[in-house]
Amino acid sequence: MAAVPFAASVRHRPNVAIVDLHGDIDATSEDVLNAAYAEASSQNPAAILLNFGDVQYIESTGIALIVTLLAQARKSRRRLLVYGLSEHYRRIFHITRLADFMSMFPDEMSALATVPTS
Repeated sequence: MAAVPFAASVRHRPNVAIVDLHGDIDATSEDVLNAAYAEASSQNPAAILLNFGDVQYIESTGIALIVTLLAQARKSRRRLLVYGLSEHYRRIFHITRLADFMSMFPDEMSALATVPTS
C-alpha cells in the first residue's frame, strides 16, 4: 500500500491554534510537521490542537516526531491537545504514555471547550 503524502494546515482561534493533519505521518513528514508547529505557535497560543481526523497511518518515526512537538510545547509551557485519533492510535498513545502528557478528545468542540478564550 502506497503512503499517503503528508500535509498540514493551521487555523487560529482565540488562544489556540489548530493544526489539521492529512495523510501518513512518517520520517518524510518532519519538515512539514515542524513548519506547521512553528506557524501554530507564532501567535503564542495557550494551546495547540492537533487534528488527526485525516491521518490513517503513523509509523514509529511519526510517533517520535509527535514526541518532539510535545517537548517543544512543554518547553514553552503550552498545552498540546489532540483529537480525531482512531481507536488504534488512541491505544498507541496510551501504551507510549503520550496520553499522560497531552489531552485527547473525541472532537474539536470538546477540545476547544477546555481552552480559555482570554
